Amino acid sequence: MAGRRRTNALDAPISIYELHLGSFGRRPSDPARLWNYREIADALIPYVQKTGYTHVEFMPVMEHPFYGSWGYQTTGYFAPTHRYGTPQDFMALVERLHQIGIGVILDWVPSHFPSDEHGLGFFDGTHLYEHADPRKGFHPDWNSLIFNYGRHEVRNFLASSALFWLERYHADALRVDAVASMLYLDYSRKPGQWIPNMYGGRENLEAIAFLRQLNESLYRNFPDVQTIAEESTAWPLVSRPAQSGGLGFGLKWDMGWMHDTLTYFALGPEPRRRRHELITFRAMYAHSENFILSLSHDEVVHGKGSLLNKMWGDARQKQANLRLLFAYMTALPGKKLLFMGQDFGSPEEWNHEEGLDWELLDLPAHAGLRQCMEDLNRLYRSQPPLHQKDAEPGGFEWIDCSDREQSVISFLRWDRQGAGVLAAFNFGETPRTGYRIGAPFAGYWREIFKSDASAYNGSGAGNAGGVWAETVSSHGRPYSLMLTLPAFSAIFFKLS
Repeated sequence: MAGRRRTNALDAPISIYELHLGSFGRRPSDPARLWNYREIADALIPYVQKTGYTHVEFMPVMEHPFYGSWGYQTTGYFAPTHRYGTPQDFMALVERLHQIGIGVILDWVPSHFPSDEHGLGFFDGTHLYEHADPRKGFHPDWNSLIFNYGRHEVRNFLASSALFWLERYHADALRVDAVASMLYLDYSRKPGQWIPNMYGGRENLEAIAFLRQLNESLYRNFPDVQTIAEESTAWPLVSRPAQSGGLGFGLKWDMGWMHDTLTYFALGPEPRRRRHELITFRAMYAHSENFILSLSHDEVVHGKGSLLNKMWGDARQKQANLRLLFAYMTALPGKKLLFMGQDFGSPEEWNHEEGLDWELLDLPAHAGLRQCMEDLNRLYRSQPPLHQKDAEPGGFEWIDCSDREQSVISFLRWDRQGAGVLAAFNFGETPRTGYRIGAPFAGYWREIFKSDASAYNGSGAGNAGGVWAETVSSHGRPYSLMLTLPAFSAIFFKLS
């Protein structure tokens, strides 16, 4: 905790492993029994340490009556769920993660609460925590109740809960769920099903004031933590200070990038040429917020399939595309988040009633995907150009974003000392040989990563460890590199 200001900083590498405690692991001999917090620690800690994540994010640990809500239907705002043990057991899990330098992020849900009679709904025989009018106090999406953010007592109750998890359980960050549903009075509602604000608009002024007050309180009391918004719209200034007109969060999930990217990777080679903007548009807004590139649990449930099976192609092409996706995410500005099981290419959609299929790691293809993620996390942490200027426009520079016909892009990432990493991506099915891209400097550009490496169950094709820059101008630069880019692959270079 003494060093977490550095670990949580906007210029630090932040690679998050998101997990659901109940389905991270179960004993094959007794799959119906949930592991307790200490058993989870025994399995989780070696894995996140080996694979190189900097943080873990727990889906809500707060007590919840319905296991199938994954914790998002919270009733106990000051208690870790009993399903996995005692409060002291949960403290031990957090402490053991801290001992190896892993930060702990907790999902926290102030956007709605269940109507169970033993919970907050109609608490004292009146609508104490929620609005009486269902047009303001009921969520149609989740059949749950909405907090009355205009009441001082309700705001203080929620803020106290947030502070409690930071103070008593030493959480390093809170990820606030479903922020968009708090910001808009007409969220998931038809005309006539909502009440405008005092100015006739759709903005929930009371929720906005609460979020600003909450973030100011959290950062005032714990200036070395982060608050993270899951906000799915283009609401401005989510991760900007409240005194500047923002909501005061430290970071925001980039939901637009996630939708565009997964749409693109599901396309075949010819449609990718037509939809090239899906992988280039993000640069237009990349620094409008402090973003986390999130591939979360929401993308692998409710019939959406696993990340591996979202990829286009046959089995080997799916694996190559998934490695390419991991590399593309690593190279872009923004912090990273990946849900459990996806880093080794689980082919099954996530099921909260079952443990992960860890036995797949005995197979070369799945072991190769996990090794690829490990090497990317190591590279991300060790190379300042890949993280130091995530929140600064000068950290990203296109080389070429316009080669639609060959589905190739290339760009540079810079650190504050002027060192750079050059990244080139071939999103097409045709290997590119003798492919020229511009380079800013002369010298030998060493290959520091290639997603098609044989260690990852790829072809092993590449550039023999590196290439010398030629004095041939290209893409507006005085030098250029002649590259081999295997199909569905990414290659990173650094000037030696």
